[in-house]
Amino acid sequence: MSTETLMPQEAAAPARDWQNYPAQDDGAEHTVVGTVRRLEGLYSPQLDNRRDVLVYLPPSYGTDTERRYPVLYMHDGQNLFDRATSFGAEWEVDQTLEAASEDGLEAIVVGLLNLGDARLDEYSPWPDQKHAKGGRGDLYLDFIVQTVKPIMDADFRTLSDRRSTGIAGSSMGGLISLYGFFRNHDTFGFCGVMSPALWYGGRKIYEYVEQAPFVPGRVYVDVGTQEGKQELTDVRQLKELLTKKGYRRGSDLLYVVEMGGAHNEEAWARRLRRELHFLLAVPQTKLI
Repeated sequence: MSTETLMPQEAAAPARDWQNYPAQDDGAEHTVVGTVRRLEGLYSPQLDNRRDVLVYLPPSYGTDTERRYPVLYMHDGQNLFDRATSFGAEWEVDQTLEAASEDGLEAIVVGLLNLGDARLDEYSPWPDQKHAKGGRGDLYLDFIVQTVKPIMDADFRTLSDRRSTGIAGSSMGGLISLYGFFRNHDTFGFCGVMSPALWYGGRKIYEYVEQAPFVPGRVYVDVGTQEGKQELTDVRQLKELLTKKGYRRGSDLLYVVEMGGAHNEEAWARRLRRELHFLLAVPQTKLI
C-alpha cells in the first residue's frame, strides 16, 4: 500500500499523554521490539468503561517525519506485542513488522486491550444463549470509529481514508472484525479474520454477511487444521459465502488453511506476515 507526504504545516504534536511502552523501571520481562506507545485508561463514552491503548510505530516513523502510514486496528491488545502481558505466547506483531519493513511493509498498529469479562460482550453484536454474553459489539465498534480513530488521526501521522484503514483479530476478534468490515464500510477498507468464532451468537454472522452489500476491499480469512472439524467447516463456509458475494481469491480474498495450525497465539503469529502483506497490498519479496 502506498504512502503519501504530510505537508510540514499539517504536522502537530501529540495532544494526549502517550507514554513509552514498556516502562523502563517496571521490573517485568518484556519482549517488545521497536517503538510502542501507550495511552492509559482511555474512556469510552459508548461503553462507559476505560482501557489502555497501545500503538506500534514503524521503523521509519521517527526519521521520515513527512510520511503517513496505513493503520490496522487490532483486538486483544495485551497479546499483540508483549509476552509479559499476553495469554500464553504473543502475536509478535512488533517483531513481524520490524522484519517486514525491509520488504517495504510499514504500518501503524493500534492494539485495543480487552477488558477480560467484558470481552465476549464487546466482540459480538449478538447475544449468545450458551454463554449468556454478547450483544455490545456495535457499541465497541462505535468506540473504535468515533473515539479511538479520531485520536489516532490527530496524534499520529496516519493515512485516514478507508482504503488505508483496517481491522483484524482472531477467534472472537475475528468475528467482530468481519462484522465491522461490513457494518463500518465507510471506515474500514480491509480486514483480517483469523480463526473466527463464527458459531458465536447463533451463527448469525452468515446471514448478516449474506445480506450485506458488497464492500470493496481486501479480506483475509484463515484457520488451522488442528482447530477442529467444525471450525474448518465453518471457515470454509465463510470462504464460499464471500466468493459467492464476489470476492476473488488471490485478488481481494485470501483464504489460508495451515496444516497443523492450532487455535492459539503461536499459530496466528506464524500467519501474520502473510496476512499483512496481503491486506496492505505489499508484494512479498522473501520466502516466509
